[in-house]
Amino acid sequence: MASEVKVPVLGESITEATIGEWLKNPGEAVEIDDPIASLETDKVTIEVPAPSAGVMGDYISQLGDTVEVGAIIAMIEDGEASASPAKTSEKPAQKEETQKEQAPAPVASGEMPTMSPTVRRLVLEHGIDPSKVSGTGKDGRLTKEDILAAVEEQGGSTVRPAPENAGSATVAPAAQRGEERQRMTRLRQTIAKRLKGAQEEAALLTTFNDVDMSAVMETRSKYKELFEKKHGVRLGFMGFFAKAAALAAKSVPSVNAQIDGDEIVYFNYMDISVAVSAPNGLVVPVVRNADSMSFAEIESSIGDFGKRAKTGELTMDEMKGGTFTISNGGVFGSLMSTPIINPPQSAVLGLHRIEQRPVVLDDGSIAARPMMYIALSYDHRLIDGREAVTFLKIVKEATEDPTRLLIDL
Repeated sequence: MASEVKVPVLGESITEATIGEWLKNPGEAVEIDDPIASLETDKVTIEVPAPSAGVMGDYISQLGDTVEVGAIIAMIEDGEASASPAKTSEKPAQKEETQKEQAPAPVASGEMPTMSPTVRRLVLEHGIDPSKVSGTGKDGRLTKEDILAAVEEQGGSTVRPAPENAGSATVAPAAQRGEERQRMTRLRQTIAKRLKGAQEEAALLTTFNDVDMSAVMETRSKYKELFEKKHGVRLGFMGFFAKAAALAAKSVPSVNAQIDGDEIVYFNYMDISVAVSAPNGLVVPVVRNADSMSFAEIESSIGDFGKRAKTGELTMDEMKGGTFTISNGGVFGSLMSTPIINPPQSAVLGLHRIEQRPVVLDDGSIAARPMMYIALSYDHRLIDGREAVTFLKIVKEATEDPTRLLIDL
């Protein structure tokens, strides 16, 4: 008896989603709870599990379709998988990609893991052997990031299949200019609207400072092994900045406040939204009560968010709220930036890469020190320039002398 694949409950106030990717092709064998499709909502990507075992039937909805909670999007039929399962329904842009994929590629003939169309295209383009790449996605599935990491390990080179007449003296035609159009994901559309809305509504301004990271780096180097052994998590930089931001907010409460109509809402707690990278863009899960958490609790929470962001397992509730944001562009190599606030919050702290720079010391000598630029973007309607500078100054002093974090100074 055929089983219906329905859109699951997506979260409070979320009534619809977009079909972003089919993970099983018609005619392919399916086990119970296997991921069938990937749905995109305004904030997260959710996988639809198979309600029963059997064979993937026809798609009722297609890629890019908007579907409501409870809608039937596919069927799972009884029986065994056919020898040649049908191909996934594709958009025009994806059909063009599929035609490219039909060319031979120098990949090994090992056991091929289940791959999405995007991952399969990257595998073929870069000549990666997918059987030798460890998947970080759900149930060990390969993700886009896994393949890109494998490419980087191989030196970032792209392997292209050689033309069939490589031994001929005939000159191959010049590469054709082309273009490709892809529908914006629902998540990317939401990010675009929120960021543009923040620029139009808030009076955004950014102030900068720089931090000598010597003390933090020495502390991490001295205690990282003991810390990880005791708490089971690495001691990172985010814990220091989260604690420093909470300390600074006590002196500058407007940074941890919001405008609500003609009123200002001040919070006696600090829920820090931490920007982490996901396959479809940045997401901002919330570390709640970060001001009262230990370093280990903060690092553990952020590490867990990062892992589940890559596999699309973050929940809507985990990204709701937040009174302040920290965004670390330094992990991507950013030297300096002007981050945009996450409405209705009023401020965001931007961290950047650490690099050795010459610094004039108190005695007049010059030494190379590991320096980081930090930036505070804020809503000038609520936060004055003096307050923003004071906040960054406290963050700088606390990270340059971590003892301040222990004695609340």
